[in-house]
Amino acid sequence: MTLKKNSRLWYVLHTKSRFENVVNDGLIKKKIEVFLPKIMVKSKRRDRKLMINVPLFPGYVFVQTDLNPHEHLEILKTAGAVRLLGNRDGSVPVSQEAIDSLKIMVSRDAQVITGNRFKKGDRVMVLYGPFAGVTGFFIRTRGQGRVVVNIKVLGQSAAVDVDKEDVEILPQNLL
Repeated sequence: MTLKKNSRLWYVLHTKSRFENVVNDGLIKKKIEVFLPKIMVKSKRRDRKLMINVPLFPGYVFVQTDLNPHEHLEILKTAGAVRLLGNRDGSVPVSQEAIDSLKIMVSRDAQVITGNRFKKGDRVMVLYGPFAGVTGFFIRTRGQGRVVVNIKVLGQSAAVDVDKEDVEILPQNLL
C-alpha cells in the first residue's frame, strides 16, 4: 500500500483506562474525526439488570488524521490520550475497510461477540460472586460463559468454576 503525502488515514489511539468517552468528546471539540465503537452489554453489577453502552475495545479510539505535526500534537494533548499505536517506524494506519466494517457491526442491534480475552496461564482475580477476591490462573473455558480458575496453596491446587463475567485479568504490574 502506497501512502500519499497528506492523506487522512485512520489510526488507533490508546487512552487512559476508562477515558474513551473523554478522549472522544475532546477530539470532537477539536474538530478531529474520531470513531469510538460501542456495544450494548448486560451490566456486571449483580443488583441491576441494565443494558449499558460500553466501548467495543476498552482503552482505544480510532482517529482520522494525516499526522501533520500540529494535528498530531493536538491529538496527543487531548485529556486522556496516551499514544498512537505503531512500531519503531511510526504510527500504523488501520484500513478504511476495517473501520467501515466496525461501523456496520456497531450500528446493528445484533450482539457483537469479541474474542476470548483469557489465555491459559493468565493471572486473574474473581471480582464478583461467592469467590470474590480469589486470585489464581486461568485454566480453560468450560461451557458457555464459564471459566475454570486454578488456585495454588501449600503446594496443592484447587480449581473453581465461575462465570467469565466475574473474572478480570490482573495487570502485569500487580504480579
